[in-house]
Amino acid sequence: MNSYLEANARGRIAQVLDAESFAEFLPPAERIVSPHLAQLDAPVSFDDGVVVGRGLLHGKTVFAAAQEGGFMGGAVGEVHGAKLVGLLKRAIADRADAVLLLLETGGVRLHEANAGLIAVSEVMRAVLDVRAAGIPVIALIGGSNGCFGGMGIVACCANAVVMSEEGRLAMSGPEVIETANGVEEFDSRDRALVWRTTGGKHRYLLGDCRMIVSDDTESFRQAAFDAVQACRRSTVEPVELTLASLESEQALLAQRLHAFGSLADPLNIWAQLGIDNPADVPLLEAEAFVRLAASHRAGAA
Repeated sequence: MNSYLEANARGRIAQVLDAESFAEFLPPAERIVSPHLAQLDAPVSFDDGVVVGRGLLHGKTVFAAAQEGGFMGGAVGEVHGAKLVGLLKRAIADRADAVLLLLETGGVRLHEANAGLIAVSEVMRAVLDVRAAGIPVIALIGGSNGCFGGMGIVACCANAVVMSEEGRLAMSGPEVIETANGVEEFDSRDRALVWRTTGGKHRYLLGDCRMIVSDDTESFRQAAFDAVQACRRSTVEPVELTLASLESEQALLAQRLHAFGSLADPLNIWAQLGIDNPADVPLLEAEAFVRLAASHRAGAA
């Protein structure tokens, strides 16, 4: 078993795609770096914290990007975002079979906030353009930095999200919430609470991610392929699917506010969903958890 959590961006992309099939665009040798960081005397990375390129997934041509959490927490700047947008546009031009986004990011860099925010909005538009072209976009989340900020919205624009229990997905990070509203609102030091609130299991139970897998690159690889195949089997037209997804998400948020708005802890949400012994959920391995969730959904149906 190779840990997805412990691997870096290049390690993940190499292990998720077919062996030795990945060809990187704008590799570090090109030295494409952020001009903003240099002006602030901040350290730069020769790939600006994101790896982009083309490879194969079970023989199918896919375009893939992996954010490097080890460089500024995977935060998005102007060059970082431009590489993602360029990859997505190239996927449309080359009629790729799918796009994989291996996301690990705290959001936008404070060092280049305006440029980063614009870049993230361009990434969102490009993701929807790829989907409208009939090309599935799959987001994989399992890094230690999670997926927060604008890139959390990007993940939700994808056809499907695959997460591990260790992965986290949210708009605002725990430290941001605590800074804005106080520790009484959210204690970022309570690691169990953080993972109950933003972790893969909670996102799966609420329907925010399609699959939850163990912390293993092979599990992510297979789940990505299965998600692509499921999208390919869909009978809904791509543009209609995109619009329907956005409308469905809005309705889902309204339903959540009505059903769970007064609940302060995900344990209470899980109990209201009908999960037996919700306190045991964090202790379950991925496969056992998926069986529990499937059993619950079957009973609810």
